[in-house]
Amino acid sequence: MKSNFTNQLKFVMIITLILLFSIPEWAHGNDIINIAHRGASGYAPEHTITAYQLADEMGADYIEIDLHVTKDGHLIAIHDSTLDRTTNGNGFVKNHTLEQIKQLDAGSWFNETYPHLAKDNYQRLEVPTLEEIIEHFGVEKKYYIETKGFDLNEDNEKTLIEILNRYDLLTHEKIKNKHVIIQSFNPHSLLKICELNSDIPRIQLLSFNFNGSLAEWELKLIRHYATGVGPNYQNIDSSYVQTARRLGLEVHPYTVNTQNDMRKVLEWGVTGMFSNYPDRLEEIINE
Repeated sequence: MKSNFTNQLKFVMIITLILLFSIPEWAHGNDIINIAHRGASGYAPEHTITAYQLADEMGADYIEIDLHVTKDGHLIAIHDSTLDRTTNGNGFVKNHTLEQIKQLDAGSWFNETYPHLAKDNYQRLEVPTLEEIIEHFGVEKKYYIETKGFDLNEDNEKTLIEILNRYDLLTHEKIKNKHVIIQSFNPHSLLKICELNSDIPRIQLLSFNFNGSLAEWELKLIRHYATGVGPNYQNIDSSYVQTARRLGLEVHPYTVNTQNDMRKVLEWGVTGMFSNYPDRLEEIINE
């Protein structure tokens, strides 16, 4: 009984915190945004400066940056919690220092996995830090950042905000034009971001299938702490998108790679999408 009461109390506290936050009116836009999923990852090694540069050249509005934290507290761009898949290292990111990770090859795996796309300059690419990405592309580029490997017991969100402030990416004008969007599967991380700066657009990532009225109830809850949702496009339909839009939420599904699917989700009314092939999406938008 005591355990159930404690869980109920925690739930009430979380809901109370959520309802304390308001969503700025400007956060709901109608422009279709082209988000390069891990950079132009269909053509180049994901989460490398090379993949981000290619995405920029292909017309992507945003480059997506998945963030994990090194052993010594640096924010680096890598999708997995381990080094094994996209580098020649192994083990958890959090167990390695930045210096150790900088010694790894983050590109050759792509040549081996996709020989028809292999290029010599993909070998020996580095895992970039968030600061290196911003310094390379500058403050006029738009960044779609996921707090992926953040420990709830640490102040990693605070570190992220400090970095963005250091590069003047959270000025009134930059926030108004949505130069930074922060997403997460973890609502606690989004609540931390909201507490630090409630003006930053925040997207709740979702991975499961949705079911009728339950989906609407959940969307009504999400809109109190996020400006939009990022569902798997294969798990949603036109009705879901229209419900989310009616509730004032942006909808940025992932990961849409064929032009037929891109057209389909645009017809549903999404406000943007993630793709490994930003050039394909750019063609559709320009139509």
